[in-house]
Amino acid sequence: MNIPFLGRRRDSSEPRDPEGIAELLSECELLRDQAYRAGVQLDDSVASLEALDQLVPGWRDDAEILPWLGNDAGLYLGTVLVRTVADAGWVIRQDGQPVVHLASGREFDVVAAGQEWAASGVPELSQLYAEVAES
Repeated sequence: MNIPFLGRRRDSSEPRDPEGIAELLSECELLRDQAYRAGVQLDDSVASLEALDQLVPGWRDDAEILPWLGNDAGLYLGTVLVRTVADAGWVIRQDGQPVVHLASGREFDVVAAGQEWAASGVPELSQLYAEVAES
């Protein structure tokens, strides 16, 4: 259906407001709350990823919180990547999944990585960061 006054549908996965998207994806409220309670400050640095890796994973016993925390962990990892790796940025795939796009052209599914970390602790967020940042 073509309704001229609504404009054309966007086919691009590029967000219209990259800074607004980055700000929204960086909220990670559940993860930030868990970290705060454990005395860890999430300042969007690589050191904060290392501190998260050291948290006692009490959330693994709560099937309701686990997927949400994993999602937040992935978005936080993506936030650190976007803010610290040159030319890294958020891209929203056709399926609605946010991924980090790197200068090399590689896309990294940070949410899937965060889910794995929340469920098992492996690989560590800081290790994932190091692997992605050097590629």
